[in-house]
Amino acid sequence: MSDLTQLGVRAIRDGVAGGEFSAREVAEACNAAVAEAGALNAFIVTTPERALEAADRADSARSAGETLGPLAGVPIGMKDLFATRGVQTTAASHILEGFVPQYESTVSQRLWDAGAGMLGKLNLDQFAMGSSNETSYFGNVSSPWRRAGSNAALAPGGSSGGSSAAIAARLCPAATGTDTGGSIRQPAAITGICGIKPTYGRCSRWGIVAFASSLDQAGAMARSVEDCAIMLEAMAGFDPKDSTSIDMPVPGWTKALDASLAGKRVGIPREYRMDGTDAAIVASWDQGIAWLKDAGAEIVDISLPHTNYALPAYYIIAPAEASSNLARYDGVRYGLRDLPAGANLQDMYAATRAAGFGEEVKRRVLIGTYVLSAGYYDAYYTQAMKVRTLVARDFIDAWARCDVILAPSTPNAAFALGEKLADPLAMYLNDVFSVPASLAGLPAMSVPAGLDEAGLPLGLQLIGQPFDEQGVLDAALAIEQRAGFTAKPERWW
Repeated sequence: MSDLTQLGVRAIRDGVAGGEFSAREVAEACNAAVAEAGALNAFIVTTPERALEAADRADSARSAGETLGPLAGVPIGMKDLFATRGVQTTAASHILEGFVPQYESTVSQRLWDAGAGMLGKLNLDQFAMGSSNETSYFGNVSSPWRRAGSNAALAPGGSSGGSSAAIAARLCPAATGTDTGGSIRQPAAITGICGIKPTYGRCSRWGIVAFASSLDQAGAMARSVEDCAIMLEAMAGFDPKDSTSIDMPVPGWTKALDASLAGKRVGIPREYRMDGTDAAIVASWDQGIAWLKDAGAEIVDISLPHTNYALPAYYIIAPAEASSNLARYDGVRYGLRDLPAGANLQDMYAATRAAGFGEEVKRRVLIGTYVLSAGYYDAYYTQAMKVRTLVARDFIDAWARCDVILAPSTPNAAFALGEKLADPLAMYLNDVFSVPASLAGLPAMSVPAGLDEAGLPLGLQLIGQPFDEQGVLDAALAIEQRAGFTAKPERWW
């Protein structure tokens, strides 16, 4: 095999199982690719030895005639929001720099149990707060993509920007991500890969550094719909350690994949045709509608009337939960401790948080604390929660008319690093199409749909009914087959 880094999850797994190449060969190829891609800054920590250890276990099991796991021989990247025993876990924040957990997150443990190996911990926006991977204490991630005729560095999306960049650059075949308001779907869309956020509660949150607990959900990122399904099957499942985990069996999504949508109804929400959306995005959406119709689906017009209120509500609810979750970082038990001479306990709290949190994290903590304060709780937080209920009800009403919803993943293609950093509101608008599904806890996926005039990827989003990941994956597969997306970034790193 000339270049094992070009293979996806299934191809690697089946190739190892069939003896076409060894798992160690794959791990060595991916380790080398990671080592050569420092310019992308996709990894905070690399763990080449962990990838090799998992590979050797897979090769030994195959030689002994043992049954191989569903991810045996597959090296992956782990977003640095998942606790990994014995390996630094920072959430890309200075306040957790040097923190080495003595426990493993449920999701990562399930992936290791399935046979996957870890190439390293992937960069992200600090505490998953951002849409461009520019808020990381360890430096921004650079997208492997470039505009035609330009060398300007582009954002890989966020917060799972390290994951999206590593997969698009062929450093790893797949990676974990987390999605609070679009942090899997948005970076997947603008780097030309697939990413799925399952129904809230499908994947355990235990061992994942918390941002907004009622919204955070782990998911899978890879270069194909099938590879995402394989990853998600290994990640999902009930966990008694997580009170929000749903006690339901994990379906065999991969085996049941079917690109025929005969008898299915696809809803097109009229409110998503927003002013200011890039013309290429709108054209891509219209093409997606034609593809799903070709797959046998009936296209129906639907209304999600409270869409315009979803983004403002999200940016009240998520910061409110963040201000509570991040209160645990006080310099007392773990992580950074800044203790000025003669300081008392309150001084230590203030100094530690001032030094440890980045500007975006501070902004969201301040917003969240403000909207939860006694004088403003009802005016802001309570009202936002009412809007969240209305947004969820819009989707419930829509399911009477359709089985799955098609929408853009993002309002634009990739933007330049630094382009939106000075304007938080412009940055927040990147989540305008992804936030509603997050507020409602619905499964949603981004799949590549083509390139714009500048040669940059565009993504389409499929939103499904609660626990109907199969419907989302099937519709995404129908688009994937018709889009025939094979573009990849030209190597510059």
